[in-house]
Amino acid sequence: MKNISLKLDDSVFGETEKILSKLKKPRNRYINEALEYYNRLQKRLILEKKLRKESDLVKSDSIDILKQFEKIDYAD
Repeated sequence: MKNISLKLDDSVFGETEKILSKLKKPRNRYINEALEYYNRLQKRLILEKKLRKESDLVKSDSIDILKQFEKIDYAD
């Protein structure tokens, strides 16, 4: 484990302490879980942005290919 020094806004600290008193959970565990959750969220947002960018790159090609398939005569 790594030790870090952390400065929190007074309002964030106060709200956290209120929640912790109800959860009966150590502050360190709570902060670790919060950061783990936030990291997962950020990874998803980064992936979403990447997928949107890649999708935009191939969008016009995909539409052209679909139009070509529509023109094919599927006569038996």
